[in-house]
Amino acid sequence: MLVIPAIDLKGGRVVRLVQGKPEAETTYSTNPVEVALMWEEKGAKLLHIVDLDGAISGKLENLGKIQEIISQVKIPVQLGGGIRDLKTVKGAFDIGVSRVIIGTKAAIDPNFIRAVTAQFKEKVIVSIDAKGGNVAIWGWQQMTEYSAVTLAQEMKQIGVRELVYTDITRDGMLEGPNFEAIRNFAQSIKMRVIASVGISSLEDIKKLVPCSQLGVVGIIIGKALYTQDIKLEEAIEVARETATPTTPPG
Repeated sequence: MLVIPAIDLKGGRVVRLVQGKPEAETTYSTNPVEVALMWEEKGAKLLHIVDLDGAISGKLENLGKIQEIISQVKIPVQLGGGIRDLKTVKGAFDIGVSRVIIGTKAAIDPNFIRAVTAQFKEKVIVSIDAKGGNVAIWGWQQMTEYSAVTLAQEMKQIGVRELVYTDITRDGMLEGPNFEAIRNFAQSIKMRVIASVGISSLEDIKKLVPCSQLGVVGIIIGKALYTQDIKLEEAIEVARETATPTTPPG
C-alpha cells in the first residue's frame, strides 16, 4: 500500500483546510518546492498535489508553483483541482504531471471523462469526494444527489481504472477514518482506490492495511504529516507490512 503525501496549494502556499472550508485554513509553508523535496527525501514515491484555488475557480491557478515542483523532484506527481477541459489536461501533461485527477467534471459531464480516458488511458484518475455517501463538487462547495458508489460504477463502465476516494467529513479533522465507509465503498466497486480518509495515526494505517485486499492501493496523508502526528518514514514502513495487491476483478 503506497503512502502518498499531500501538498495542497492556495495562493502559492502549502495549506491545509478543515473539511474543505476556506475559512478554516492553516498555512504550513510558503515554499512548496522545499516541502516537495522534503517528502521525497523522506521516502515518498509519489506526490499528490491539489490546486485548491483551481478547485473553486475551475482552472489551474498555481501552475507556476506546480511546474517548479515537478522540475525539482525526481518522483512522479499527480495533480487535481480545476482540471475541467482537454486543454488543461494536455497542459498538465506538458509540464510533466504523471497523472491528472478529475473530480467535478466527472459528476457533471461523464462524456468528458470518456473522451480523456480514451486518449490518456490510466493517466486519468477520477476523484470522488463524498459526504454522507453523496458526491460533492466545485471544491466541495456544492453537494449533489449523486451516490459515490453510483458515480464510481459509471466511471468504471466508461473505462476509468483508478479512483481517489475522499471522505470530506474526516478531512483535516485528525479524528481518523470511517473504516466501514471505505471498506464498503471498495467492496462495492471492485476498482483500484487511493483513499484520502483523514489518516491521523500509524494505528489508522494498520487498520487500513487489510483494505488492500479490496483494491485500496494507496493512502493520501495530509494534515497529520504537517502536524507531525505521523512521520512519513514510519507510515511507509507500516504500510509496507502488506503485499502490493493486484488489480481487483471486475
